[in-house]
Amino acid sequence: MAASEGNLILGIDIGTTSVKVCLMDPSSKQVISKQTKDTQANVPSDLGSEGNKQDVPKIVSALNSCVSRLPKDQLKQVGKIGICGQMHGVMLWSNKEDKKAWDCIESYMGCRFEIPKENVSALYTWQDTRCERSFLDTLPVPHCHLPTYSGYGCATLFWIMKNRPNKLKHYNRAGTVQDFAVAMLCNLDHPVMSIQNAAGWGYFNTCVAEWNSEVLQEADFPTHFLPHVVKSGAIAGTLDHPWYGIPRGTPVGAALGDLQCSVLATMQKADDAVLNLSTSAQLAFVMPPFFEPIKNPVVMPVEYFPYFDGKYLAVAASLNGGNALAAFVRMVQQWTLELGFNVTQSKIWDTVMSLGEQDSAVSSLRVVPTLLGERHTPEQNASILNVDPGTLGLGQVFRAVCSGIIENLHSMMPREMLVASNISRIIGIGSALTRNKVLQKEVQDWYKLPVDFVSGGDAAMGAALAMIACQ
Repeated sequence: MAASEGNLILGIDIGTTSVKVCLMDPSSKQVISKQTKDTQANVPSDLGSEGNKQDVPKIVSALNSCVSRLPKDQLKQVGKIGICGQMHGVMLWSNKEDKKAWDCIESYMGCRFEIPKENVSALYTWQDTRCERSFLDTLPVPHCHLPTYSGYGCATLFWIMKNRPNKLKHYNRAGTVQDFAVAMLCNLDHPVMSIQNAAGWGYFNTCVAEWNSEVLQEADFPTHFLPHVVKSGAIAGTLDHPWYGIPRGTPVGAALGDLQCSVLATMQKADDAVLNLSTSAQLAFVMPPFFEPIKNPVVMPVEYFPYFDGKYLAVAASLNGGNALAAFVRMVQQWTLELGFNVTQSKIWDTVMSLGEQDSAVSSLRVVPTLLGERHTPEQNASILNVDPGTLGLGQVFRAVCSGIIENLHSMMPREMLVASNISRIIGIGSALTRNKVLQKEVQDWYKLPVDFVSGGDAAMGAALAMIACQ
C-alpha cells in the first residue's frame, strides 16, 4: 500500500518477549509496513524463580534490527515516533559523562544504538516476585488509588535499596525500558515518563499527576531516581541523531503503556471491552468521562489505570495467561523426555489444540491455572479438581486449562460487571487467543456476549495512533 503525502508515524512496542514496530499513514490510519523480532532477553536471576530479569542490550539490539528492516524510503518520511512497552518494570542506568548508558554508532544508514552492559542494570520486569507480601507490608501506604505490587518499579527500587544498596551507587537514572528507549533516542539528561507508566510504578497520584514524594522521602526512598512525568501523549523530546534514515529532530512521544495502546488500537465503539491474552491476560473497558477512582489503595481484582484524554480503563489484569498454557506444554515435553522420547513443543501444541477442539464432551475436570498467583491473591497456587479416570485424556486436560484461564479472569471481572457497564461486545486479541480455538470457545461460554477475535490490537499501532494528535 502506498503512503499518502505527509509524514509517517513510527510506532514501537517493546514487549515482554518481542519488539514490534510499524509505519502508519496518519491520514488513513493504516499500517503500511511492520517488523517484529523476539528479544530472547531473559537472564538468570540470583533469586531463582522469584526474580525475573531481562538483558537490556539484547532488547535494544532487537529494536535496532526491527527499525533497520523497514523500507528505507519510508523511514525518511517519518515525522513522529510513538513508543510503548511492558508496564511496571524498572531498569537503572548512568548518564554520567564518563559512563554513558548508550553509544550512537554512525554509519551510512544513520545512527544505530549500542548499550555498554556495565552502564545499565538488568530490566526487572513486571513478572518479578522478589517483593513478597511480608516485604510489601513494611512499605509506606501509597497516597493514591492504586496499590503497589511486586514487579512495580517503586517496590523493586525499595527492595534494591534495602537488600542491594551498593547497586544504586552505580547509576543515577531509572525508568521503564520504554522510558530508557525514549531517553536514548532523544539523548535526554533526565528520563521523561508518561502518566500511564508512572501509575504502573506505584506511589503516583493520577488525580493530581504527582509522585507521593513526601511519603517516599520519609521512607528514605531514593527519589532522585523518579522520572519527570508528563501527560500521556505528550512529546518527550526529539531524535538526537538520524536513525536508519529517520531525520534528526523528529519528535518522540513520552513512552506509553502497552495495555493502553493495545486498547486504543482495538476498540471500535464505546461499548466494546478488549480481551488481550498473550503472555498474561487483561480484560479492559473505558470508563465514562469524569470518572475518578476512589483514592484509598485497596487491593481489588479490578483496578483503574489512566488511559487517554483524562479517562480511565477498568482493568482485570491476570498474571496467568498464555504463560500458563506454555508451562503445561513444557511439562508434557519434559514427561516425554523422561520417557525417552524427544517431542518438540510445536508438535505438542498442534496435538493438544487439535485434541481439545475434537473433545466436546462435558467434563467435570477443573484446573485452577494460577501458577503465578494473582496480584490481589499472591499466595494462591494452581490446583486440579474433580479428577477421575474419565477426565485424564490429553485433550480434556488441555481444555480444562484453557477453561481455567478464562474462569479465573471471569472471577476478576464477571459478565455482570460488563453488562452493568453497558458493554455489549468483547474484542479478543493477543497471540495466545487468536491462534487457540479452544480458548476462544471458553471466552464465549463464560461471558455469553458477542465476541470478535481479531489479529489486530497491535500495541505498536496504538503507540502510532496516540501520536496523530500529538503536538
